[in-house]
Amino acid sequence: MKKLLLILVLFALFLNVHIHVFAVENPLDVPNNRFGIHILFTDELQKSAKLINSNGGDWGYVTIPIQSGDRNLLKWQKFMDESRNLHVVPIIRLASEGDYFNTKVWRKPNPFDIVDFANFLNSLDWPTKNRYVVVFNEVNRADEWGGNVSPNEYADLLNFAIQTFKARSDDFFIISAGLDNASANTNFSLDEYTFLQQMYASFPEVLSEVDGMASHSYPNPAFSQPPSLKTAHSITSFLYEQSYIKNLTGKSLPIFITETGWDKNKVSEQIIANYFTQSFTDIWTENVVAITPFLLSASAGPFEQFSFLNRDNSPSQMYAAVEQFPKTKGNPVLAQNVLGEAINPTKIPLKQFKAVLNQNITVQISESIKTLIRWFIKR
Repeated sequence: MKKLLLILVLFALFLNVHIHVFAVENPLDVPNNRFGIHILFTDELQKSAKLINSNGGDWGYVTIPIQSGDRNLLKWQKFMDESRNLHVVPIIRLASEGDYFNTKVWRKPNPFDIVDFANFLNSLDWPTKNRYVVVFNEVNRADEWGGNVSPNEYADLLNFAIQTFKARSDDFFIISAGLDNASANTNFSLDEYTFLQQMYASFPEVLSEVDGMASHSYPNPAFSQPPSLKTAHSITSFLYEQSYIKNLTGKSLPIFITETGWDKNKVSEQIIANYFTQSFTDIWTENVVAITPFLLSASAGPFEQFSFLNRDNSPSQMYAAVEQFPKTKGNPVLAQNVLGEAINPTKIPLKQFKAVLNQNITVQISESIKTLIRWFIKR
């Protein structure tokens, strides 16, 4: 009888049937370290943790994009395991790739991308109960949406993403795309508030169904305005975006400022350092879950003017300002195994993957299933 029960439970697990049904947690109901950083590569995690968990901080946030062609199980599970060991909360931003026929734009994503992303990200063991996923990027710009802005298409795809991810796990915390707060109504782009209004007009429910809102609260115009400039297109744009959505839906969404920062070619580093201190003190506070400025490291790339690290990887003045800012010891709800026990948050071994030669596939036996088997054997 015991063996039969074990087989039935394992069969249900492999079919992705939920034994326990959980909803997302409100990250602001527990001590929360809002400090974070935006990175482009998984191997930047350790440098990120040193910054965001400095001066009393713990469990800060990292935003990182994952492209549709980058579903490498070993790479991304290692990233999740290292996030757990380093006490970092990952925010995964979905991305397509450059359009093969038009290299000036990103390919417009489709429902097949959503299904693939949902299946892949659900196959990973995450460090926290909430699995934060941002559904694409600056979709009010034509170059981010296959060459043509389409609020109704994005609203429809966002709704499909919510349903698809939640069908696999209620722990997925779905966040709408951060919008370009400098865009105007042109043939190339839509003002973010026009975009939101047209999304609502085509699909009224979708802005109520998301769990959170991403904001790109850049200091516009020209990435150079002081924190004292409080407008719908400056570093306070997240407040206007949140208020706009609340007026449409009645729902006040938690805010994730996944991109922000000043241009070092237009403002001196010392002034930018002071701006970050002012913003963290007076602006990026109420109902803000995470602030992940763009960008930890750009080396000599196209975003070097926003980089927190210099070309030689030494800290910039704005890095020092954020590092020295007092932080909160975050205490997020951690992921649990199938027996309801919290996964050990420190110094766990990275998972091992074994090839099944006769099937020519790669599989992973999850730690939760191993735990379940040991539990049955001991009974």
